Amino acid sequence: MNESTSHDNSLEVQSLSASMTVKDVEKSAEWYSKSLGFAVADRREREGRVFAIALTAGAVRILLNQDDGAKGFDRVKGQGISLYLTIHQDIDALAARAQANGVTLLVGPADMPWGVRMISLHDPDGFKLVFAKPLST
Repeated sequence: MNESTSHDNSLEVQSLSASMTVKDVEKSAEWYSKSLGFAVADRREREGRVFAIALTAGAVRILLNQDDGAKGFDRVKGQGISLYLTIHQDIDALAARAQANGVTLLVGPADMPWGVRMISLHDPDGFKLVFAKPLST
């Protein structure tokens, strides 16, 4: 029995995109671009003001949304979530790029017992990002 028929009711997902509310959409987009290398794919405006910026890196898409203050501008963002991104590029080079742009690493670069070399960091709004590269076997 193959995988697709053994779990007839299983969900099959093709991709995952993240949508995050941030304090300053322009500054956050610039941070993601400069510090990590994401590309701006789309800017959405309403009444002449940017309210969302879509970023891409390979198959990953992150949508940054401007906080409208409806729930208070000082509300804590990013708690309780971690985005785990697998890359094929040099983790140490990504770490160096991030640090050169003022980013403090939480972890790494370090080899982990589960077979990846990784770094972790927080974005300006407190969202935790983990970048991992599989170790050669």
